[in-house]
Amino acid sequence: HLAALVLARGGSKGIPLKNIKLLAGVPLIGWVLRAALDAGVFDSVWVSTDHDEIEKVAKQFGAQVHRRSREVSQDSSTSLETIREFLNHHHEVDIVGNIQATSPCLHPSDLIKVADLIQKEGFDSVFSVVRRHQFRWSEVKKGENKMTEPQNLNPAKRYRRQDWPGELYENGSFYFAKRHLIEKGYLQGGKMAYYEMRAEHSVDIDIDIDWPIAEQRVLSFGYFGKEPLKEVKLLVCSIDGCLTNGRIYVTEDQKEMVSYDYRDIVGIELLKKRGIQVRLISERDCSKTLSAMQLGCIAKVNATNKLQILEDWRKDIALSWKEVAYLGNEESDVECLKNAGLSGVPADACTVAQKAAGYICKSNGGCGAIREFAEHIFLLLEKVNSSRKQ
Repeated sequence: HLAALVLARGGSKGIPLKNIKLLAGVPLIGWVLRAALDAGVFDSVWVSTDHDEIEKVAKQFGAQVHRRSREVSQDSSTSLETIREFLNHHHEVDIVGNIQATSPCLHPSDLIKVADLIQKEGFDSVFSVVRRHQFRWSEVKKGENKMTEPQNLNPAKRYRRQDWPGELYENGSFYFAKRHLIEKGYLQGGKMAYYEMRAEHSVDIDIDIDWPIAEQRVLSFGYFGKEPLKEVKLLVCSIDGCLTNGRIYVTEDQKEMVSYDYRDIVGIELLKKRGIQVRLISERDCSKTLSAMQLGCIAKVNATNKLQILEDWRKDIALSWKEVAYLGNEESDVECLKNAGLSGVPADACTVAQKAAGYICKSNGGCGAIREFAEHIFLLLEKVNSSRKQ
């Protein structure tokens, strides 16, 4: 029994609840859970946590949850102690693939190859490394009367990068080990092997990188699912709670008013300029509001079955679901979010809509969420175009 295990403690000295903080619209832990589940080599996929919110996110992505004890949830607790506790509760597990939550560019192809090394080639432990081309020098501490010395180079004959194979460093993305090793107190031992990851996939938010840079790296090199990304050609957006903030203001003469953010109008115009159709949908009759906005978008109001309308529009333009993006915020949007190739919700969307979406905006509805989702679409289009060139 090969189990994937992601350790995700609620406490963090740096970023509070970092493991479920949104990275490129997806909770950080979601990137590695998606890769582990899609690899198809694990008999079970687990998250070990002490926090209710992390448990909810883990289950949302399809993982099982082991509630760790307080004894292994301290700042001083080690990964090995936490894994051993997990094994004490799960006697069916023979091999643990400990995957680091802070490695969001992990791909299923890496995990498949590692599973083969440990299951078919007989290795007792396998861990991930990355190749680096960095010259090392000895440290000289303050007050010491000595000179630094080269550690891995001859200064008189410095290698050019292309002439030097570099060195292998652990990158912490994963550690696979058999039960008997872990029970003896080792994550690495016995018949060992390393697995070299591509440098662009070797992203460790804990060590090397800050959040905005990590988001760019993930958008460029992350794993987005089994199906290849396709160019988005249609965005359908819910009016209430996405284009507007969902509030309706009533004047003394009983006229209704809503507010919207000009940034969202700019976002719609930018999408149109990129050749992406934008259509709007609402369960209310807001025809007068749309007319006043003068957006020039096809719209459907009084919509009782949003999914059917979306399906009709998709067929009318002859698009696959992968070419359709949907931005919604309510329970009535859930089926549309699930079917669309690219789905998003504002930050203040209801819980069930957030669970169904692939991207959660930082902005609230009516406060720039459409513009933000448009930027996300543009970044993914760059990824699609880059893949085509390759």
